Amino acid sequence: MGIYEILKSAHSGWRYLVIILLLVAFINALMGYLGRKPYTEGNRKLNVFALISAHIQLVLGLLLYFMHDWYKGDMSIAIQRYWKMEHITMMLVAIVLITVGNARSKKVDSALMKHRTIFVFFGLALLLITVAIFGMIKADPSRHLFAM
Repeated sequence: MGIYEILKSAHSGWRYLVIILLLVAFINALMGYLGRKPYTEGNRKLNVFALISAHIQLVLGLLLYFMHDWYKGDMSIAIQRYWKMEHITMMLVAIVLITVGNARSKKVDSALMKHRTIFVFFGLALLLITVAIFGMIKADPSRHLFAM
């Protein structure tokens, strides 16, 4: 097993941690916002863990992207277009949303606004990730939702 296969397995497996952490942080922020709960150190740590996991996923993904030469793919072939442009663009935007949401939540004073900021930005990132997953399934019908 070469380095590419190891990185691909790591990237494929790590995605579950990213999605779970984002989903838990999103639900936690929603409950905090709707319940007008205080913003705790636990909330902050959960958001930072979600942020860090997403950035680790980004690094793994970029290594794979350039090791496999996806940037040289033929745009007329759906699966190559997906990996060359669509996947990387949507994931980069999602990670920017996570990063901006976390940074903005630090700058507001009110606990309610902190929860709302995380809810909005992490929610948008989750939505974009979900769209990317379904785009992958459409571009490559041999893959399914939980494929490794």
